[in-house]
Amino acid sequence: MGLVGVQENGNGNGDGISEIPLGTKTKYIKMTSDPVEEDEEVLQSRKYETKKYIFACAVFASLNSVLLGYDVGVMSGAIIFIQEDLKITEVQQEVLVGILSIISLLGSLAGGKTSDAIGRKWTIGLAAVIFQTGGAVMALAPSFKVLMIGRLMAGVGIGFGVMIAPVYIAEISPAIARGSLTSFPEIFINFGILLGYISNYAFSRLPAHINWRIMLGVGLIPSLVIAIALFVIPESPRWLVVQNRIEEARAVLLKINESEKEAEEKLQEIQAAAGSANAGKYEPKAVWKEILCPTPPVRRMLITGCGIQCFQQITGIDTTVYYSPTIFKNAGITGNSELLAATVAVGFTKTLFILIAIFLIDKLGRKPLLYASTIGMTVCLFSLSLSLAILSHAKVGIALAILAVCGNVASFSVGLGPICWVLSSEIFPLRLRAQASALGAVGSRVSSGAISMSFLSVSRAITVAGTFFVFGVVSCCAVAFVHYCVPETRGKTLEEIEVLFKDEDDLQESEVEMGDVECLMQKS
Repeated sequence: MGLVGVQENGNGNGDGISEIPLGTKTKYIKMTSDPVEEDEEVLQSRKYETKKYIFACAVFASLNSVLLGYDVGVMSGAIIFIQEDLKITEVQQEVLVGILSIISLLGSLAGGKTSDAIGRKWTIGLAAVIFQTGGAVMALAPSFKVLMIGRLMAGVGIGFGVMIAPVYIAEISPAIARGSLTSFPEIFINFGILLGYISNYAFSRLPAHINWRIMLGVGLIPSLVIAIALFVIPESPRWLVVQNRIEEARAVLLKINESEKEAEEKLQEIQAAAGSANAGKYEPKAVWKEILCPTPPVRRMLITGCGIQCFQQITGIDTTVYYSPTIFKNAGITGNSELLAATVAVGFTKTLFILIAIFLIDKLGRKPLLYASTIGMTVCLFSLSLSLAILSHAKVGIALAILAVCGNVASFSVGLGPICWVLSSEIFPLRLRAQASALGAVGSRVSSGAISMSFLSVSRAITVAGTFFVFGVVSCCAVAFVHYCVPETRGKTLEEIEVLFKDEDDLQESEVEMGDVECLMQKS
């Protein structure tokens, strides 16, 4: 026998649950069995369509990450030909490579405030516009100075993009799949790196004065796709709630939840977390005051979020990618084509293992993958140091160096790479999420820029082998950080994760405050 909802006021039309206004109480009467079978089919169809829609939103929001990945990958090869064409010095090479990460901190810092002001969706679009302008300037640059101007603009755009994509995806994703979906930006970074390597190899045989321009120019294509994507993806429902645009938030939640009941429950949960009735109190000054003078729970969140972002970079992943031709040349490989071909193998490895991470992150959890990642990176970094120090230019040394580099990027991609962005986007409360995530992204970009800009100079001082030995020691510290500072967040809603960072005193205080609020509401 079937069941169908009818409104208590007697105005039900008998067409089924979907016609009942949200938030009304219902009771049920018995009907024939046919409508139930139809309802089951409708529910299954809606479930499938919802999954497709959320997946498409995550993909489109992640496209800015292709720009960052492509730049990282393509610059590793393009710098060879830029040096040949523009006659730049070694110091200028370091600055050109590393300045993008340093300057992107401006975009990341501005991105938090911007996304709170204009919304997550339009911040994604702004990032693409800024990067596209900078990319065009780089591709057409007649001199090193103009090239640097374009590089600075591209860095600001990338700063916006890497900060906002994980936040947006975390806010539209269901808890059960949030880890996988929030990893999409890291997938696209890896895909962009691979495209950059392939572009290097494909255009390397063209004249030096034109090949690097084509390499950089190809990176503008994803920006055009993002412009189209803005007409498809919705605004974050959590941001809409903070803006007191409740009906718009409800409309988005109906699209990204499998049932109207689930959408309404999620809306009430978000309203409770955001304190939408007092949303006007979340002024930028108050947010930054809470971040700079944090309570114990917020301090723990900041240590976890910013710490994991810094460890992602100070373990040397960007230098491995940017300077992979230098590493392989040091190992004994000669010839530009052979060097670039070896880097393509690194790109394929990095992309393959990020795909593996996507399937495991919501099944095994964050911490097991982080343990496997940091321990694997430590082993590979020490192995690379050994091969470069003792077995350089020997066949076995070349093979070990390639294997160690591929193993390092594989270990990074299966854990520290994607989970860094997942954690930094899900551990902060809604009122702090954009600004705190921006702060974490700043830590990541500063660390990346400092490491990239100093790699050649440090390598000359202590050798390439010594540099990677230091990275191995830092990776050991990352293992300890994961053990002591990173909680498991798998399967929990964004609102539930806040509780993980509270100790017993904080929880008791929260319960007392909630009790006081309930008493006041009853009296009123």
